[in-house]
Amino acid sequence: MAFNWQIIEEYTPLFIEGAKLTVQCTIICVILGTLWGLTLGIGRTASAKFGFWKWMLHYGVQWPVKIYVSAFRGTPLFVQIMVVHYVLMPYFLNPRDGLLVSDNLISMSTARYWRTEYGAFISCVTAITLNAGAYISEIFRAGIESIDKGQMEAARSLGMSYGSTMRKVILPQAFKRMLPPLGNNAIAILKDSSLGAAIGLADLAFAARTSGAAYGSYTEPYIVISIVYWVMTFLLSLLVKYLEKRLGKSDSH
Repeated sequence: MAFNWQIIEEYTPLFIEGAKLTVQCTIICVILGTLWGLTLGIGRTASAKFGFWKWMLHYGVQWPVKIYVSAFRGTPLFVQIMVVHYVLMPYFLNPRDGLLVSDNLISMSTARYWRTEYGAFISCVTAITLNAGAYISEIFRAGIESIDKGQMEAARSLGMSYGSTMRKVILPQAFKRMLPPLGNNAIAILKDSSLGAAIGLADLAFAARTSGAAYGSYTEPYIVISIVYWVMTFLLSLLVKYLEKRLGKSDSH
């Protein structure tokens, strides 16, 4: 069978827009997922030796985070996207009785516009961010716990607060150890964004499905997006390696 370039040529603008949306979704999810994962990771490691805060942090922070991480790591991302899009999205952005509308935070017309124009994008970003945060939290937890506890105790004995110690002493050291798994997670987010096509996100996977359906041939579009995804992940892996080398050089000086 000959490769039908006409399919790709005719739908090139759709593939380009799909690639742009895929990159946008990935960047947003990586940033938000990392911040959310950092929050959860600190929650997993938060502890106190004595008194009220010992039990408060253990049962009020650590256990809820553990349950959250277990739930999001134990269910398929595809299902999570569906739950966000068909359950949470109507709950918040239903033009008639959505929470944001009923609380007069946004108007009915605004809710309708957001849901129509950006509903799939918001749902996809939300689901992937929540999912990525669960995995990234484990990376941060392991990275934080890999730092000698004596450094935390020394910084606290000098009068530094817990937050200041984490920000200035623990996290900078831990980040260098966490960069490779964080990079792998970013690559996973890039590939997982293709699941958004199931709810109408006009990304690369959506472009392939649309062009394939129009011509009744899916070979060409899916081969093309496979190559595009591979190039994207390859470039992202090169970026991670570059950052690793830069951090390695800073350690040697």
